[in-house]
Order: sequence, then structure tokens, then C-alpha cells
Amino acid sequence: MFSEKEIEKRLEERSIRPTAIRVLVLREMLSMDKHQAFSLLDLENRLDTVDKSTLFRTITLFHNQLLIHSIDDGSGSVKYSLCRRGCNCTGKAFHVHFSCTQCNRTFCFEKIAIPEIELPTGFSYENANFVFNGLCRDCSTSNNKVATRLH
Repeated sequence: MFSEKEIEKRLEERSIRPTAIRVLVLREMLSMDKHQAFSLLDLENRLDTVDKSTLFRTITLFHNQLLIHSIDDGSGSVKYSLCRRGCNCTGKAFHVHFSCTQCNRTFCFEKIAIPEIELPTGFSYENANFVFNGLCRDCSTSNNKVATRLH
């Protein structure tokens, strides 16, 4: 569990003024599985007393200040994940994501970097997205148990 001071410090490191709502939202993000991405809807469900527009503005601020990064996993819903301390979400910080086609969870594989690609002269990228789609560990295990019972 993170203390109030630790959460405020984390916000201030990204030049975000620690208001009560921002502290609450970051505390909730920190309580989530650090390897699993979350959507705005996930946060709305967990923080149902917080106004949706306030939550959206807070997420946007966190994203703009590089406290979180966004993931397009192909589901039609943007997912987010907390950036590691010191991460500037530059090309060298991009990592692989995995989207489970059964449970719709998206995972960050921070230790697997996106391979560097040399673009043709005159091209430069601003964002890279590397997403594997398939069954996560939990869904693979449950599918194997079902298949075993059927035989």
C-alpha cells in the first residue's frame, strides 16, 4: 500500500499538482495489477463516486504528463498502464502488449522491448504499437481443463 506522501511525490515527479481526486485515482491505479492494462470504464466501475468527466480529464492529464501510457489493443477501447518511474515513453521505452481474445484483458510485457525498426529516409514515427492477440495464462489453463474433461 502506498502512503499519501508517496502518491503525492509520484504526481509531483510528473509536474502534476496532487489534488484529492488525482491522489484517489493514482491510488486506485497503483492498487491494480501492474502487468494488466485498464480502461477508462474499469476506473469508472472502481471509482463510481467520481464524476466521469473528472475521471476522463484526470486520465488525460496523467497521459499528457507521461504518468500513464495508452495502448491500442485492437479492442476498440483504449487501455492504459502506469509508466515506470523514469520512463519517458520514448521509442526505447516501448514494450510488447498481449490482448487476450477470451477475457479481453490486456497485459504489459515491460521486459520485452519492441524491436527497433529503421524506417525509410524522410519517415519518423511518433508511436509504436506491438500487440500479440491470443489466450492469456488463465484462459489457456481453463481451456485445457475443459478440453481434458471432454475427452
